[in-house]
Amino acid sequence: MTKQHVFAVRPGFSFRWPAFKHKDKQPRVARDLSEAKVNREYLIEGVVSDDKQIVQFLFTLGCFQGETITLISVLSDNYTIAVKDARYSIDIDLAKAIKLSAATV
Repeated sequence: MTKQHVFAVRPGFSFRWPAFKHKDKQPRVARDLSEAKVNREYLIEGVVSDDKQIVQFLFTLGCFQGETITLISVLSDNYTIAVKDARYSIDIDLAKAIKLSAATV
């Protein structure tokens, strides 16, 4: 049974607020670039897509396995990334194709 706090809202009515423990929650790991956090470096695990042109385009940008990538900003469905001292703006389909490893740099 968890510890609960009782607040009196009005006479005859009480509201119970459960005490949550946030220490047990593990931080969520980004699986692809669309789930990544801004201003953090990640290692690219691979580029996976059904469309071969998407994979080839990301390779021309320098998105290879083992390369570091930084998410600079997210505006609507446009992701600004930094790869190999260059900045690029990609859409959400390209961001979902870039798979990230669990370990951050």
